[in-house]
Amino acid sequence: MANPLRFLARRTLLSAADHLVTNPLVRWTWTGPSSEEMIGALGEFRPTDRETVLEMMQGRYLLASKLVDTHGVSPFSLEVDHDDWQDDLQAFNWLRHFRDARTDEERRFARTLTLDWIGRDGHFNRDTWGPSLTARRVLNWLRHYNILLEGATPDQAQQVSRSLSTQISSLKLRGGLATDPVDALLVAIALVGVALCADRPQVEVEARVRRVLHHIDHQVDDDGLHRTRSAKTQVQLLVELVTIKQAMRRDHEQLSAELDEITDSMHRALDAISLGTGEPAYFNGTGQMPHDLIVAVQAQSPARARETGVVGGYGRLISGRSIVVADSGLVPDPAFTRHAHASALAFEFSHGRDLVVCNCGPAPSDYEDGLLFRQGIAHSAPTINALSAAAIPTSGPLAGRLVQLGRPSEIEARSADDTVVISAHGYAERFGVTLERHLTLLAEGKTLVGQDRFVRQRGRVSGAASIRFHLAHQTEVQVTDDLVRLRLGSGAVWTFLWEGAEMRVEDSVRQSAYFGFHRTRQLVLEVLVADASEVSWIFTLEED
Repeated sequence: MANPLRFLARRTLLSAADHLVTNPLVRWTWTGPSSEEMIGALGEFRPTDRETVLEMMQGRYLLASKLVDTHGVSPFSLEVDHDDWQDDLQAFNWLRHFRDARTDEERRFARTLTLDWIGRDGHFNRDTWGPSLTARRVLNWLRHYNILLEGATPDQAQQVSRSLSTQISSLKLRGGLATDPVDALLVAIALVGVALCADRPQVEVEARVRRVLHHIDHQVDDDGLHRTRSAKTQVQLLVELVTIKQAMRRDHEQLSAELDEITDSMHRALDAISLGTGEPAYFNGTGQMPHDLIVAVQAQSPARARETGVVGGYGRLISGRSIVVADSGLVPDPAFTRHAHASALAFEFSHGRDLVVCNCGPAPSDYEDGLLFRQGIAHSAPTINALSAAAIPTSGPLAGRLVQLGRPSEIEARSADDTVVISAHGYAERFGVTLERHLTLLAEGKTLVGQDRFVRQRGRVSGAASIRFHLAHQTEVQVTDDLVRLRLGSGAVWTFLWEGAEMRVEDSVRQSAYFGFHRTRQLVLEVLVADASEVSWIFTLEED
């Protein structure tokens, strides 16, 4: 209980301090003209899309994979009930698409949007000036500062410069008061970017980099995975870390080399929880991300995970063309569980570029019942009485955060026989059993064998177990008396066999960043816990 109590006490104190420094009586000190001249020290490796520029100029904003037609009015004037869309808009991630603007009109459009933001949202608002959002906005402005100033009048240039100065001041004051560790790290990264673009002395740059390294030391585990255990967060941090690392190579080579070692381990961890499809597995708030962004991030390092093992509580099996990523259900400290999923024993399975078994993914930010998609039933995992192995309270001081039940999960990977073994203890007190899942790849990855064991922890056990396998989009399901035949969208056919439970087929969904939810299917094995000690199942690729 010590960690939750420490987390709650720290959050309360930091929140109180943040409200103090954002009080109007103090906030006036943030403002003022900037005398610093910013240089173009930050590069941009993320992909750009000219069609996005043309669409925006027509009033159509495809942000966070949601299309909003503003009918020609400013997007900053609209109230769009979609948190991810608003986040993308307010962070100015779209500014990169104007990097290769071909006309003065296109550059003027980007500058006009920025000036419109300054006019509407350039004064402190707790929603649009959150530490993470402001940090990413500052970094995006610094990456493309020339776009904002090229062709601007002296008055416009002064508005942009003053607004940037105010945002930087807010980061300096609020960075150390951020209650979310990811926010604190992003602020620290942004302040390194500021120091580089303002051509600050070596000693100041080094001090700010040391602050970044301090946060990383507390937030990234020994395997290189961020403690949120979210590939989405991992990618977001890698984008910003790689940006400042590249900017330091010329004048701060030693500091850049230190970040090289860290980012390489983070790249390797990201690869370890990614599938043959090129996508990271859908765990802990990670859903579909732009494929070109993933490719651009992966291209920044040659570090790869190419063998069976365990990374950050995830087990990875790799054999032939098959990859399995399985989650132990490790629950981090409360500071890292705001978007975590109850996904103990869940796995995703790919063969080549085909996704075979998957999880549903997180709900879109405008979906009313988003909590449902963080539960065990939205994952390819066993549950008992439709309850998860960990809890997500809906009220109280830890509302919305994943909370561990029982002893921590355990995971072991055996490379000799391409096997992962996971034990989850979250059901022991409620139902009297520990769940143990064995996953093994055979025949050069053409067969995946699973064994789900119910290990009794007391004489009397209870509950009905459901073992779910959510299937990839466009999978056709054909059921016969003794097996299930699965025809994937690619035409590949897999058979599914099982023993020790009753099987049925249900509807399911798979999160798509472009279409919301795809309708899919799921296989469900059901058995009373008291009647079973083990349920076995197998996926096998049919070959001509």
